[in-house]
Amino acid sequence: MRFQSNRRQEEPEINLIPMIDILLVIIIFLMLTTTYSRVAGLEVNLPSSDASPTEAQVSEIDVAVTATGEVLVNKQVVTRQDVVGISSALAGAAAGNEKAIVVISADAKASHQSVVDVMQAAQQAGLSSISFATQTSKR
Repeated sequence: MRFQSNRRQEEPEINLIPMIDILLVIIIFLMLTTTYSRVAGLEVNLPSSDASPTEAQVSEIDVAVTATGEVLVNKQVVTRQDVVGISSALAGAAAGNEKAIVVISADAKASHQSVVDVMQAAQQAGLSSISFATQTSKR
């Protein structure tokens, strides 16, 4: 007894239409939820703090320390990366104003020695007011 002698077996097939529909929905969802940000200038990852922000001072000297240890004074690269070179750059930026505040923006991955060098250079330049820039913590 043969029951299936004249019937053809159907070959299995994969229907791609539902899969394409799902992929398009996922792509649209990702496009709508993705935020695009423009990063201009030097990228420095600052450590976090819970302190309230203070008002900007008139005579500030911005010092940035990158993750590689490079030092920038008022967005100008310091050619000599030792304490004496940084001190002369800070003295030039202060222009005789001993009450100028040195604001250090050190990358979270910067070595402690780089930051200590900037602090020593500020002391040698006669600048006693030092502040550290942080970013607010996101909770």
